[in-house]
Amino acid sequence: MTNTLNFEDAYHYKLMRRAIDLIDESGADAPALPDIAAEMNLSPAHFQRIFSRWAGVSHKRYQQWLALGHAKDLLANRFTTLETADAVGLSGGGRLHDLFVRWEAMSPGDYALGGEGLTIRWGWFEGPFGRTLAMGTDRGLCGLAFSEESGDAAAMDDMRGRWPKATFVEDAEALRPWIAAAFRGNETKLHLIGAPFQIKVWEALLRIPTGHVTTYSEIARAIGNPKAVRAVGTAVGRNPISWLVPCHRALRKSGGLGGYHWGLPVKRVLLAWEAAESA
Repeated sequence: MTNTLNFEDAYHYKLMRRAIDLIDESGADAPALPDIAAEMNLSPAHFQRIFSRWAGVSHKRYQQWLALGHAKDLLANRFTTLETADAVGLSGGGRLHDLFVRWEAMSPGDYALGGEGLTIRWGWFEGPFGRTLAMGTDRGLCGLAFSEESGDAAAMDDMRGRWPKATFVEDAEALRPWIAAAFRGNETKLHLIGAPFQIKVWEALLRIPTGHVTTYSEIARAIGNPKAVRAVGTAVGRNPISWLVPCHRALRKSGGLGGYHWGLPVKRVLLAWEAAESA
């Protein structure tokens, strides 16, 4: 069962994803507005209205942010050094959820038990980035997965496999206030469940402001382990709370996107969405 959050975005993402794929596949020869609208079976004016409402900008501007060079531009112009982010107030300046996340972590001993004795509630929702699987404990959201690329079954197996000894209960209503807050920029409670090293990495990700990026090597330095770049990359990939713990903001030093657990097309959409929100 899938729950809607009364977001027009939920429907619009499906439509806009088709448009984004067309823009993506075209590279430098992006189709003009009338051509994309025709592919969507919409008038140009109606398509432009829907696209601007979903992304906050015109399809032309969004196309620029989706381009492969966008990541390199972000690194050049909107790269944040994590060691100084707090000192200059960057980590509190985001327009989306940065000011509103409260989190606590499971103790290392509890984590080692694989979720034994833990009740995790789950539910499917339609959100601004398509089908979203949410999971949470009594303390807050512990999982947020996007299944548009991987498929529902794979996303569910992936998330349940992280805490194999937990008790899983379908209860979308219990999660609805948290998942609605997560996508509306309101205060969101998180329960980070991971190994101590992973928690350090995820905490560093939480300090990256909206619309900014960092690198795996910068995260390694920020957590006091500059040689652990590969381990940092693994921990970033194992982040269970997509979007709110913004692993999509971590890039390769070269400016390449690197990997993304729920698919690179989703990562590019998330970065472009945040660029639009921060414009």
